[in-house]
Amino acid sequence: MKVGLLFGSFNPIHIGHLILANFMASNTDLDVVWLVVSPQNPFKPSNTLLHEFDRLEMVTLAIAENPNLGVSNIEFSMPKPSYTIDTLTYLQEKYPSYEFVLLMGEDNLPLFPKWKNSEKILEYHKVYVYPRSGSITTEIPEMSNISFVKAPILDISATFIRQCIREEKSIRYLVPDAVAAYIQAHKLYQ
Repeated sequence: MKVGLLFGSFNPIHIGHLILANFMASNTDLDVVWLVVSPQNPFKPSNTLLHEFDRLEMVTLAIAENPNLGVSNIEFSMPKPSYTIDTLTYLQEKYPSYEFVLLMGEDNLPLFPKWKNSEKILEYHKVYVYPRSGSITTEIPEMSNISFVKAPILDISATFIRQCIREEKSIRYLVPDAVAAYIQAHKLYQ
């Protein structure tokens, strides 16, 4: 089984995440894409993050009817902040017959060398890089484990969605209906 891993805070999950994950599962050699809910990104402040279980529930609701997508809370039980190499190592030990592929936005490439043990990630795992709006293509050394995937670019951000909610503007079509209902029922991001 070849599993693509799309890491994110998903604060909240939106259609951009879902379109990308589904595209990668359907248009590459991946069998499935798991959305890995990160409790804390080492490069982002955690004070704006909704509780990890709310974010996990929204991802679960968003992908409920798509067999190409899965959700993982693997990082919930790991030390925080979460480091990708540690998560990949843990997953490989837990699922030794699976091949895990890291899915990364092009905007993360300049930061990638600063990631903990980034060279080990490339040594043991493939990385599929997808385009991001406003990204400037970065010159990186030719590496056999990095592949660029021409995926659709959607300029939607969780920050924009949270702002819409605070301003009492519609988020219809930006997030799945089940996610919008969850946000409204729990009065999130207000």
